[in-house]
Amino acid sequence: MTAKVHSIKAIFNFRTMTPDAVFTKANGVVAGVYNNPSFAGAPPPPVDQPALQAANNALAAANSAAANGGKKELEQQKKDREVVVKILVQLAHWAEVNCKDDVTTFLSSGFHAASKARTNTPPVSEAIRKIAFGSVSGAVVLKLVKFKGAASYELRWASVAPGTANPTTWSSQPVANVKTPVTISNLTPGTIYVFQARAVTTTGYSDWSQPVTKMVV
Repeated sequence: MTAKVHSIKAIFNFRTMTPDAVFTKANGVVAGVYNNPSFAGAPPPPVDQPALQAANNALAAANSAAANGGKKELEQQKKDREVVVKILVQLAHWAEVNCKDDVTTFLSSGFHAASKARTNTPPVSEAIRKIAFGSVSGAVVLKLVKFKGAASYELRWASVAPGTANPTTWSSQPVANVKTPVTISNLTPGTIYVFQARAVTTTGYSDWSQPVTKMVV
């Protein structure tokens, strides 16, 4: 049997919060998880309210004691903070599962939901989707844009001096598909290169794309 994938996911940023912020978050979760009519009929939370309240009270005391910056007090604060964080993680998962994929119900638990929005970065040209530095000096990695009807692609590049016209001497290589990024190596660091791509079709070649320049490092 395949487990259901729930569409709402919590933001698990508790370990990036300050101890005081963790304490405040836990107080909000106490009010949002326990005795919340929006979760009526759901199974009991994995950690009961007295346990969370006791852990949060201990964290509050540790926060006060650590105000003087003592090593022992700071270590205790760290331990008490982690206890509360682990409880929050369990309760956040519980809220994900039992909110019935309703974001209003989920938010009423006191947790925040991760955004589903995706930011789409536009291609750098009509044929080159992305160009980035490679893992070693003198290398770049390119990913091409799919061209309808293309059987394969061709990529070319050349060095250019700042302010000069298009180069006349190019290097090139065939590219089988757009799924696999193309790595070009042995370029000269500190040099500006221009890159272009075109599709290879059953009737010939498309035009070369608009030039994309990048200084290699």
